[in-house]
Amino acid sequence: MTVASDGPGSFILFVNGTLMRGLALHANLDGATFISEAHTVACYRLFSIDDVHPGMYEVPDGGVSVAGELYDVPWDVWQRVEAGEPPNLYRGQVKLSDGTKKWGILFPGESVLPRHRDISDYASWRAYLASKA
Repeated sequence: MTVASDGPGSFILFVNGTLMRGLALHANLDGATFISEAHTVACYRLFSIDDVHPGMYEVPDGGVSVAGELYDVPWDVWQRVEAGEPPNLYRGQVKLSDGTKKWGILFPGESVLPRHRDISDYASWRAYLASKA
C-alpha cells in the first residue's frame, strides 16, 4: 500500500463518524473539500462510544471494511476538527480498499473493551444510527 501524498497546505482525511455529511460534527469540516465515499480494507473493528461517536481500530484478524468519506483538509481546518474531537481519538494511517493509505481518525483498541458496544457487523456509523431510529 502507498501513502497518499499530502499537499503543502492540506492532506487527505478518511472520516467514518460524526464528521460525515449530514452528521453532528460535519460543520467542523467547513473549508475542507469532499472527495468521495470510501471503504477501508477489512481489518478494522468498529465500536459505538456511548452512542455519541464511533471508535475504529485495526485488528490482525476478524476485521470488517468500514464505510466512510474522504476529504481534502487544509491544516487550519484540521486544527478545528482536532479541537472538536472527543477524547482518545487520534489521527493515524488507515488502509483503504483501493490499496492506498490515508490519514484517518482512530480510537485506541484498549479503550473500547468491555464498556463500548461492538458495532462492526454494521460496518458503518450511518447504518448503526439507522438501526436505532
